[in-house]
Amino acid sequence: MIEVALILSALVKHWADLYIIFVLLLVNGVVGFWQEHRAENAIEVLKKHLALKARVLRDGEWRTLQARFLVPGDVVRVRIGDIVPADIEILDGKSEFDESALTGESLPVEKKAGDTIYSGSICRRGEIVGVVKATGEKTYFGKTAKLVEEVREGSRFQKVILKIGNYLIVLAIAVILVVILVSISRNESILEMLRFSLVLMVAAIPAALPAVMSVTMAVGALNLAKREAIVRKLVAIEELAGVDILCSDKTGTLTENKLTAGDPVTFEFSKKDVFLLAALASESGNAIDDAVLIRADEKKLKEYRVVEFIPWDPVRKRSEAAVEKDGRTFRVTKGAPQVISEITGEDLSDYVDELAEKGYRAIAVAVTVNHGDKWKTAGIIPLYDPPRADSAETIKLARDMGVEVKMVTGDHIAIAIEVAKLLNMSTNILSAKELMKLKYADVARVVEDVSGFAEVFPEHKYVIVDALQKHGHTVAMTGDGINDAPALKKADVGIAVAGATDAAKSAADIVFTSPGISVIIDAIKESRRIFQRMQSYAIYRIAETIRLLFFIALSILVFNFYPVTATMIILLALLNDIPILSIAYDNVVFSRRPEKWNLESLLAVATVLGITGLISSFTLYFIAVSMSVDHETLKTFMFLKLAVAGHLTIFVTRTRKHFWSVKPGRLLFWSAVGTKIAATIFAVMGVLMAPVSVEYAGLIWTYCLVWFLISDYVKIKCYQSFKI
Repeated sequence: MIEVALILSALVKHWADLYIIFVLLLVNGVVGFWQEHRAENAIEVLKKHLALKARVLRDGEWRTLQARFLVPGDVVRVRIGDIVPADIEILDGKSEFDESALTGESLPVEKKAGDTIYSGSICRRGEIVGVVKATGEKTYFGKTAKLVEEVREGSRFQKVILKIGNYLIVLAIAVILVVILVSISRNESILEMLRFSLVLMVAAIPAALPAVMSVTMAVGALNLAKREAIVRKLVAIEELAGVDILCSDKTGTLTENKLTAGDPVTFEFSKKDVFLLAALASESGNAIDDAVLIRADEKKLKEYRVVEFIPWDPVRKRSEAAVEKDGRTFRVTKGAPQVISEITGEDLSDYVDELAEKGYRAIAVAVTVNHGDKWKTAGIIPLYDPPRADSAETIKLARDMGVEVKMVTGDHIAIAIEVAKLLNMSTNILSAKELMKLKYADVARVVEDVSGFAEVFPEHKYVIVDALQKHGHTVAMTGDGINDAPALKKADVGIAVAGATDAAKSAADIVFTSPGISVIIDAIKESRRIFQRMQSYAIYRIAETIRLLFFIALSILVFNFYPVTATMIILLALLNDIPILSIAYDNVVFSRRPEKWNLESLLAVATVLGITGLISSFTLYFIAVSMSVDHETLKTFMFLKLAVAGHLTIFVTRTRKHFWSVKPGRLLFWSAVGTKIAATIFAVMGVLMAPVSVEYAGLIWTYCLVWFLISDYVKIKCYQSFKI
């Protein structure tokens, strides 16, 4: 409709209108494009992580082919360092696979004959031969890409803007049609009436609405960038203001994604000795060994010489070293507790089970004694991924702001429960297997009640977000891996945390560049400030349209009098819309609760304020008539009144409390004052209109200020009545 008005303005040669509308449309388009022009294609990024080559048995010999030529039934070989090219059932061999691309699991998972390895996983140790079970979009990885592709982005904000625009346009068209029909019945000039109606239509249409909203969000995006949050899609800022549930990935987001060794269970050895022995059977370069080495005493470690080292492998499931000191040689080993238990003959299962219940993984350490081959258990070292130092406080702050945090992780449920305890969260954690057993009708109810989910795959995260949305929640999702991409795209606000993969960043709306989720609090506060600015402008614009449109229309219909000229309407549009962009810099107080667009109440408040302004305009009209002011001067009276009262309205709508409760931003204040002064100069000097005296101008200013106080009182009563 705005673009149509642009064309009509050109046809009737109303160049001032054409320039104003064109500039506003241009600003709106450029701001949106500039913020989003670097958006990447999530599907293409995902494809880059698929294996390009595969070793496959064809015609009795091993060949290297492009992975896309694999078909179910092919026999393939996967070695250390390979990206798994398809979903494969292992026929022979043992190995460890990094499945973080699918599950977010921070440690490699051991696989043996009969197990299935998934496309996109990376072989970390060993070698296997297997048969292809699924390829392409039928693999777990393919389902991830398909979920991202199927998501259709939508925005509550865009829908609200359309509704506001449609409301004003329909209102304007209806009123103007009545004016035209009455003018025709009075035998007035049809051409002149159409020209005036076009100008009135352009003034009534909220041409600056999209631009103001985009600039407001762009300014907010710049503020968030200073807080290390990069906004990729502007509408995400408004959506974040309404978020009431944050689904947070655990590994690397709530936790450090850095394996840490806890205090060991010891057997006749000190804790320091256990770490020293474990370090002797370790080599840097993998997460477990690095966690052990960092706890060992470096000075004492240098006193020993490793004369032989057997690295860990998936068959033995332990590493071993022959160590010499002071002419004495002994052996030390470190590995899976069940393997260490076999060589020592000591039952360690109770200790391991107890640690597992607390969410810890465990490795056992044994050493030879009495210079012989007999092994003795030295200790059991628990391993865990510790929470970030700021995670617990961030979750508390989020809860205080009306945002519930739900943990979503691919880790085992015991680990999730232990992390929840450390973060002071509820331990009501549900496994994905249990979730998928539920009927879909029950899923939404269950996901609301629990505090987190464990052992999840990408499609589970997608289902969780979808169920929460269908239950009326506005959901934010944080993540860093390829496995998070579908849920990030599906969520109302997808947030890629620091160190996220390209796929996660591409699917996300906001990208954090600092670690952890503490910046989420800053982002929520800023988004709620922006929401306040946008809502206050929307109320202002609706109220102003009603006030201007109905005053002019009723004056024509009832009194057969044009209260302002077409030139005055254009001037009012210029004075009202261009400076109002400064609302993006206004001072506001963020809400402690999630923000929602209550469109019915918003329209009701705006309409009441518009009617209040309409009453004030007609009251001044009657005062001027009673003072025997001539028609041309009366038009200047009404022009100045509409101009001065116009920006006073924004000071009414910018707060939900009295106008003095929050000091206005300096730019907004002075731009509003400046335009009112400019309008006063036009009226007093008689530029494009009949001049009025300085005394009359002072009278109008005083009158507008009195009605400003009345409007503020009316606003308070409206908010109380509509409970906004």
